[in-house]
Amino acid sequence: MGKVFKSVEEIQLDGVRFVDARFDLQNKEAGNKIFEESHAPGAIYIDLEQDLSDMGSNNGRHPMPNKEKLSAVFQGLGLSYEDQIVVYDQGAAPFAPRAWWMLTYAGFPNVVIVNGGAPALQEKISFTKDIIKYPPTSIEFVWRDELYAPREAVKAIVDGEVEATLLDARAAARYRGETEPLDLVAGHIPTAKNFDWEQLKSDGRLQANDALRSKVAKDEHVVVYCGSGVTASPLYAVLADEGYENIQLYVGSFSDWITQYDVEKGTNE
Repeated sequence: MGKVFKSVEEIQLDGVRFVDARFDLQNKEAGNKIFEESHAPGAIYIDLEQDLSDMGSNNGRHPMPNKEKLSAVFQGLGLSYEDQIVVYDQGAAPFAPRAWWMLTYAGFPNVVIVNGGAPALQEKISFTKDIIKYPPTSIEFVWRDELYAPREAVKAIVDGEVEATLLDARAAARYRGETEPLDLVAGHIPTAKNFDWEQLKSDGRLQANDALRSKVAKDEHVVVYCGSGVTASPLYAVLADEGYENIQLYVGSFSDWITQYDVEKGTNE
């Protein structure tokens, strides 16, 4: 899959298409408001809930949008497969990785994340208030379905029909079922291991560490999930950046799983 995260110094900034994915789960208008106030030159804004989720679905809290919706979003933003796409958020956040994953799933071949986000980018280039409206594009999409794990694929893993490791990206207390602030049921998907995505944060950036490398081997088939498919995205992206090749994202995640199946508590470590 190649390098996912790049420092500002590693990115050739001339002629790229910036995608601003800043968002705040507690203040859902904040990301677009910040974008309108200041963003990278020529950047387009992509919204976690309006663009990268199907909020009308009951399949979790940030459900997987269908291909028709994603096609309309990406073409409406004027993106093409020839673009060198550079995604950023506020730094060490899950929103640029979610956008990166959706773009990669949609077959865009040249997408990277600015490690350090907007703060790192602003040290290199001046942000602007000018908003550019690009003409829509027409794309023959080549979807990368192998990156996505729907609910029934996860059920096959739980039932032992498919050999794979489920990796829960939530905090350990939520994984163990000791607390659950967001969903109606506490616990985790049966057989899952746990690696809190927050452990990937380091000085405003996201990066792998030895704890992650020892949790799952590169030759394992790994399916990553969280509560609603948002914070699992940085864990997926870091694994991809490390060269893990057989990885999938369960976008519906725990909030989708509990609509149909039972959970377990405790630990599988």
